[in-house]
Amino acid sequence: MLESIKIENILFLDIETVPQYPDFKNAPIAFQEFWEKKSSFFRETDQSAGDVYQRAGIYSEFGKIICISVGIVLTKNKERSIRIKSFYNDDEKIVLAEFAEMLKKYHTSNKDLQLCAHNGKEFDFPYIARRMLINGIKLPAILDVAGKKPWEVLFLDTMELWKFGDYKNYTSLNLLTHIFNIPTPKDDIDGSMVADVYWNENDLPRIVKYCEKDVLAIAQVFLKYKGEELIKPENVESATV
Repeated sequence: MLESIKIENILFLDIETVPQYPDFKNAPIAFQEFWEKKSSFFRETDQSAGDVYQRAGIYSEFGKIICISVGIVLTKNKERSIRIKSFYNDDEKIVLAEFAEMLKKYHTSNKDLQLCAHNGKEFDFPYIARRMLINGIKLPAILDVAGKKPWEVLFLDTMELWKFGDYKNYTSLNLLTHIFNIPTPKDDIDGSMVADVYWNENDLPRIVKYCEKDVLAIAQVFLKYKGEELIKPENVESATV
């Protein structure tokens, strides 16, 4: 199947999310009550809702998106390159509105466009769509999958592709980069550190760099799936200002 997919028609992406508030006690009372109920399903008996609040960022009802990085692979003279751009802001609505506008324009000019992320079908794609609805942003057609047949959904997922039908298996992007000898995107921070870097260190640019490394890693893994050469470091371009 992968042989029939032109990599130039794929928009690789990754998102970074954080809890909506810097800590549990700063959240509105109603929010705290809902988090109490939500976290009761996974926290230990000796843990409070506040103790596990950093996990709130992985749930679209309790977190927000601070960065979406995207990459498109180009081919010139049989050599691959990638152009990466990030949408980031403390105001989530700005991030989502700019991303939606880009996505609509890009999909209009390329009807064969597909989106690819690692664990994207269970995390990135639904998270983006839900947060757009919460922020009153009209879903771009490519994300509006309600009622579509499976073959009409233009999503690719590097984790799902690695499963080969083994639905109980979970493989991290970091592990895949290791076994394929791809430079790790986790050489500075990893996902578990994003909330702290954002809320306590106030360093969004550092998170953006990490997000862009993930996008590159996803594209490199996809190339490995296709049995192709990796993109050389000198052929990686960031369009992020």
